[in-house]
Amino acid sequence: MIPLQPAPAGLPSRSFGGPRRRTDGRAAGWHWLLVAPHRLGFFAGGVALALTAAWWAAMLVARHGGIALPWAVSPAVAHGLAMGYGFMPLFVMGFLFTAGPRWLGVEPLPVRALLPGVGLLAAGWGVALAGFHLSAPVAGLGLGVVCLGLMLMTAQFGLLLAASPMTDRDHPHLILVALGLAALSLWAAALAVTLGAEAPARAATRAGLWGGFALLFVTVAHRMIPFFTAAALPGNAAWRPRAVLLALAAMVLLQVPFSVAEVLGRQAAPLALVRGALEWLAGLLLFWLSVRWGLRQSLRIRLLAMLHMGFFWLAVAFTLSGCSHVLQGMTDGAVTLGLAPLHAFTMGYLGSTLLAMATRVACGHGGRALVADRTVWLLFWVLQLGVVARVTAALWPAAGTPLTLLAAQAWLAAMGAWAWRYGRWMLAPRADGRPG
Repeated sequence: MIPLQPAPAGLPSRSFGGPRRRTDGRAAGWHWLLVAPHRLGFFAGGVALALTAAWWAAMLVARHGGIALPWAVSPAVAHGLAMGYGFMPLFVMGFLFTAGPRWLGVEPLPVRALLPGVGLLAAGWGVALAGFHLSAPVAGLGLGVVCLGLMLMTAQFGLLLAASPMTDRDHPHLILVALGLAALSLWAAALAVTLGAEAPARAATRAGLWGGFALLFVTVAHRMIPFFTAAALPGNAAWRPRAVLLALAAMVLLQVPFSVAEVLGRQAAPLALVRGALEWLAGLLLFWLSVRWGLRQSLRIRLLAMLHMGFFWLAVAFTLSGCSHVLQGMTDGAVTLGLAPLHAFTMGYLGSTLLAMATRVACGHGGRALVADRTVWLLFWVLQLGVVARVTAALWPAAGTPLTLLAAQAWLAAMGAWAWRYGRWMLAPRADGRPG
């Protein structure tokens, strides 16, 4: 845990707030983005996150208001790619090249070495977003540029891994696999979008979500949640057996072929029943793991609770998915839970964990107290409202439209406000006056 230190003379004593001009001459500005990887990645990721949230909220309002907008790519495909690849790689870059060198025992890369990757990710996404409305080949080109940035990031992390003298490198190896699968899936999606093949594009997006981002997130969770819990709650040992890591990796990787088969219409009733049973087992394991890692005890500490509650959504997602696929198998596809499991996974697990982890890194590496103050705690619960609304909209189609609009606005409010607040931190010197 990084303790809060008294502010040096000439610096403001408050722990939270946006960048302000310092009396010691260290003014806020763009140059601070090149001081640490998390500054560059989180600022770019926050901007992409806020813009993507605003774009999708506007699309939903226009659709339900009867305003016809041009679409060169299916809205469902565009939405899936936007929420998977629009901002996530930038946050991943900021986290990995901040924490990764410590895990690996190597010197960190200069932040300037990360600029080409960030530039490709950001520029490619801007082109893809325009292409979704104007031209499928342009959208495919933009996604290809994003993939180049993702491949560059993967190669840079791979070089750090190769130089590591550490003997325990299970987590970095799985992260490298996750980055590679995310890049491979995005290449497939870019090609499918260019060719106008909607089902393959959706299948590739699902493969990237599970094989790429889900694998990366559960790997980081296995390493960090027990560690953070033990640091914050004396008496709680950092329990993270290798077998649990392998089980987490296996359960999310198994979703890749299942998801691809489902999207392509090749999931027969017997396969749906088998999948549902396996997902129920995975859900039980995840619920038990949440309790074993200290979910109940974590509720006393807001920042820690945010991480645990995010992980809890993964258990909910697997359980809902198991129910949906058992129903699908028993009714020959007539009854399912729709998109409820998918949004419990994406908005609930990935979204909540992203907000919690990015907040922790921003505080710890910004010279501020490792706490979730009232502002970020409120934003977290606004996000939870959005998740519940979206999952309920899928389970209760009669109220689907207002609840979906509520979910989109809650997502925009939570993530947009987070990006505004913490993005300004990335442009300011550390609150404690230390370098970094």
